Amino acid sequence: MKHVNVALFVPHLGCKQQCSFCNQRTISGAQEAPAADDVRRACEIAIKSGKTDPASSEIAFFGGSFTAIKRDYMLSLLTAAKPYIDEGFFRGVRISTRPDCVPDEVLEILKAYGVTSVELGAQSMSDEVLRLNRRGHTANDVRDAAARIKAQGFSLGLQMMTGLFGSSDESDLFTGEALAALCPDTMRIYPTVVLENTELAKKMREGEYIPQTLDAAVKLCAELLLMFHEKHIPVIRLGLHSGGGVEEGCLAGAYHPAFRELCEGEIYLQKMLAAFENLPRNRAYEVLVPARSISKAKGQGKRNEKALRNQSIQCKIKGNEFLKDYEILIKELEDDFKVTGNAGV
Repeated sequence: MKHVNVALFVPHLGCKQQCSFCNQRTISGAQEAPAADDVRRACEIAIKSGKTDPASSEIAFFGGSFTAIKRDYMLSLLTAAKPYIDEGFFRGVRISTRPDCVPDEVLEILKAYGVTSVELGAQSMSDEVLRLNRRGHTANDVRDAAARIKAQGFSLGLQMMTGLFGSSDESDLFTGEALAALCPDTMRIYPTVVLENTELAKKMREGEYIPQTLDAAVKLCAELLLMFHEKHIPVIRLGLHSGGGVEEGCLAGAYHPAFRELCEGEIYLQKMLAAFENLPRNRAYEVLVPARSISKAKGQGKRNEKALRNQSIQCKIKGNEFLKDYEILIKELEDDFKVTGNAGV
């Protein structure tokens, strides 16, 4: 049994305007909004699989702005989900919405229907970036909504984007720090992807917007991921999910089906390069990393091993079951790679 999200996408319903980057139908692959019967059907399929853990699994309504859709429709979806929570098949409901669409009255309704997690699409904490991308809310709206959600006892999730029109690495790092200060229970980080039929696509074609490259996004998001990790805030999603119509609809930007793995590999590479800065290059070393992270430390296609060799660093990367995520230990070795002592951390 494992944590399972029974995910239902409510594409672009409830939003007051079209954000510059948004094409929910392409992102989710959903062409029609789900009905109450769809909720029940999805729950029954998950239950019959026998793989869901009732203590952690959730029914999740993603996409659009769940709390801004028509009230009767929202209640019909929640009403369909509630019996499966009352009967103990799922821990609760997770919803995503806008920071300016969660008045206290709506939060009370969500609580009555078994909603336990509320995610806010903050995207940026720069008012100028929010304005340029037609978000329709401010950074203070994010702060206010986050405080009220936590005060009501919900699990708070926050979502941010990097590489938006008008943003920079500095403003994105500021956003990360500002969101971390709100003490969310979870984070999602999405590098901007340019999708067809969006304002961003138009700006890109006119030369007004230059998309973030994959390499630039990996370096920035690796820094953000490590920052949240050090603050003990789980990043539960990094990069757009594959599937739906993302691959076909992506015109430019930092999309990769294994984006998180690229970022984690970058963290290990930077840590290894920093550790080797003051070590002699005419010796051989062993780099110990968490056992479950060997492939990440070596990098996709062994890119990290190649990068180390390009710096004249001779080493072998091996796993150690006692190391925690992103920890490394470097040992100096003989030429035949037998351990002779500890060269540093």
